[in-house]
Amino acid sequence: MSFPDAIKSVFSQYATFSGRARRSEFWFWYLFLVIVAAVTGILLGIVGAASLDATTGTLGGAFYVLTSLVSLVWLALLLPTLAVMVRRLHDQDKSGFFWFMSLIPLAGPIIMIVFYATTGTVGPNRFGQDPKVAQASTAPYEASVSPAV
Repeated sequence: MSFPDAIKSVFSQYATFSGRARRSEFWFWYLFLVIVAAVTGILLGIVGAASLDATTGTLGGAFYVLTSLVSLVWLALLLPTLAVMVRRLHDQDKSGFFWFMSLIPLAGPIIMIVFYATTGTVGPNRFGQDPKVAQASTAPYEASVSPAV
């Protein structure tokens, strides 16, 4: 699954907590979140520096408007992020409630990274068909025959 396909897949399943998600879908989504965070951080820095009043040390209204918009964007990205996390756990035949392990201080995030990076169940499990098989069956046929000389 490519980067654009993964982003489209997550947005098309915006609040879908059922089914399974491949590792590529999950990690490309996190790459997308890192890019969004970098862009919004740079924008906030530029607008904050431009709207700073040096004499009083206060920020202008543009900074607060942009901060509100960035907060709305992150709020809108929260639900699909939780959904893809749960679907990734489903790929390993784990309940979505395993997500709460990430709240355990220190060890929880490490355990969750291991879960997210581990290969999913091969073949169908109680959460649905193997997403690798499902994607392979919808891919266009490519002949692997070498050309005749």
